[in-house]
Amino acid sequence: MNFNLKEIATATMVLFAVIDIIGSIPIIIGLREKVGHIQSEKASVVAAVIMIAFLFVGEQILSLIGIDVYSFAVAGSFVLFFLAIEMVLGISLYKDDAPETASVVPLAFPLIAGAGTMTSILSLRAEYHVENIIVAIIINIIFVYIVLKSSKRIERILGKSGLGVIRKIFGVVLLAISIKLFASNASNLF
Repeated sequence: MNFNLKEIATATMVLFAVIDIIGSIPIIIGLREKVGHIQSEKASVVAAVIMIAFLFVGEQILSLIGIDVYSFAVAGSFVLFFLAIEMVLGISLYKDDAPETASVVPLAFPLIAGAGTMTSILSLRAEYHVENIIVAIIINIIFVYIVLKSSKRIERILGKSGLGVIRKIFGVVLLAISIKLFASNASNLF
């Protein structure tokens, strides 16, 4: 076992910034108002299963289609870069359709375990040990569950401006991580 506190902390921060559950509170509250109840436990467990499964089979899927992890990590750095730009500038480069129900589908996938999260997981896999990434996923899922359960209270405490500040701070962190990810993997392509 190669548990490393620094790797766990970095992977946790990357996933926290990409999942952006704090920034998703307005979406979660909108879903709750539409359908009345959000299945926090089910959404959290399904998202965790999706992320851990992708951590193990994602690389095989890539090799099946002829893409190495370094290429995926570089591509992932671009996705993270644009996600960070969205967070920092408050713009939307990609707009998904609003879900009709607050079931597992809009929450677990794509809101929690979406394309950015999957890209980040494989990008992290190129640099960190699997067990550290799993711990980071579990830490994030616990946090996601807590946020889903107490989203109304969090919104009341932070307010719209507080949520905006947190989103921008994690956008800058994610921007720096995307640049580091690009720099450390681009040299392996040539």
